Amino acid sequence: MIDVHQHLWPEAFVDRLRARREPPYLDGWTLHTATEAPYDVDPAAHELGKRVALEQDAGTTLAVVSLSSPLGVEELGDAELLNGWHEGASLFPEPFKAWASVDLLNPEVEQLESLLSKGFLGLQLPAHVLSSPSSWEALGELLRTLERSNKPILVHPGSASSNEAPCWWAPVVDYTTQLQAAWWAWHVFGGRRTYPRLRLCFAAAAGLAPVHHERLAARGGRLGTIDPNLYVDTSSYGPQGIDAVARILGIDQVVHGTDRPYAGTTDLRQGDAATAVIRHDNPHRLLFGAGTTPERGVQ
Repeated sequence: MIDVHQHLWPEAFVDRLRARREPPYLDGWTLHTATEAPYDVDPAAHELGKRVALEQDAGTTLAVVSLSSPLGVEELGDAELLNGWHEGASLFPEPFKAWASVDLLNPEVEQLESLLSKGFLGLQLPAHVLSSPSSWEALGELLRTLERSNKPILVHPGSASSNEAPCWWAPVVDYTTQLQAAWWAWHVFGGRRTYPRLRLCFAAAAGLAPVHHERLAARGGRLGTIDPNLYVDTSSYGPQGIDAVARILGIDQVVHGTDRPYAGTTDLRQGDAATAVIRHDNPHRLLFGAGTTPERGVQ
């Protein structure tokens, strides 16, 4: 089983969050951000030994962890915080690997290339910075680097724009809105025409953006043919949501992602064959390109 979307904070990253005095920062294990209510982090969720044991029990052969983009780290200009993430994540034991992140205030291709050469599997970008066709165009140098390096992109929810009282508001409203905007902006930009070999995965089923294809058609748009290099992960959704997306994109474009520790593996009720494809074959193609699939283990 391959999980393309998890979160696990290295000690150096936690220490740097505690040293900060402005959001995002940690007060003990209480996380403070600029746009969401304080959140009590479970220390056990980021205890490395427990997480390794959890994945071993689940039969996970590869779990790809990423920086928590809703914290806004990519736009802080805090090199120590970003370095703390990369240095700690690079030392995680099996089955963990990591997505790289970049300072979006001053994105450096050389830095990204260095991280990819050190074993980072691709680049995570926050969805809120990809909300228009021009924003995809502005990051062209990074996209070209990833395509040239045969590395994928994970589009992940970024910083929320509101601070509404209900704790579910940002994940349900802000995050899904960001993902939908980034999805449609990629298509309007003509991303596939510009980067024909670039592989992308939108977290959380792209906020169910593909399900709106009927409304798109009703308003004069067109989704186009199935794109074999464009994926969505299953995080935060269950059988109804994933079945709806798979009917539009095809089952081969759906990959297993849990968003652990915030959620876990869900039975999508797709049957054994489809479940194996979602949890093994598709994630492998996303991460490493077309070719042989990994040996299938425990699901």
